[in-house]
Amino acid sequence: MALAQERTYTTDDIYALPDGQRAELIDGQMYMMAPPMRLHQKLITEFVSAIHQYIKNHNGDCEVYPAPFAVFLNKDDRNYVEPDISVICDKSKLDERGCNGAPDWIIEITSPSNPENDYNIKLFKYRTAGVREYWIVNPHTQTVTVFDFEKGKKSNQYNFNDKVPVCIYEDLNITISDLLS
Repeated sequence: MALAQERTYTTDDIYALPDGQRAELIDGQMYMMAPPMRLHQKLITEFVSAIHQYIKNHNGDCEVYPAPFAVFLNKDDRNYVEPDISVICDKSKLDERGCNGAPDWIIEITSPSNPENDYNIKLFKYRTAGVREYWIVNPHTQTVTVFDFEKGKKSNQYNFNDKVPVCIYEDLNITISDLLS
């Protein structure tokens, strides 16, 4: 008896989803996304605002994008993610569809329904794709885990009251509780 074949999805399947339905694609596997909670959206807004202001004040070349923003990690049709926040410093990766290749810095805010995606699947995928820095922000535990892939440092965990150093910017620290006040 033949085993059932697991379907491999492509970006064509992502773009064929009904309006309002969001999903990510990792190695041909589709992961449906639930609508985010209010705190999730507030964190995205505040992070984007702080990062954008920092870049602008320092005449930086990087650009910051909130979700939904298409990232084609491996420049193929089997990997499509929408990180909560993407910072891209190489503008040649940007086109009208989104980012082709790895952003420099990705921030994911965990959802109660599937935190394992951020801590396992995306962690591996982002590291192997060439993301320089990855933050996992967990509103439930009020922690942020920082991965500095560029320097190969081990992860550090902070709480929302700590000054969290940004690895790709030597003089930027973010205190998440300040963003929420």
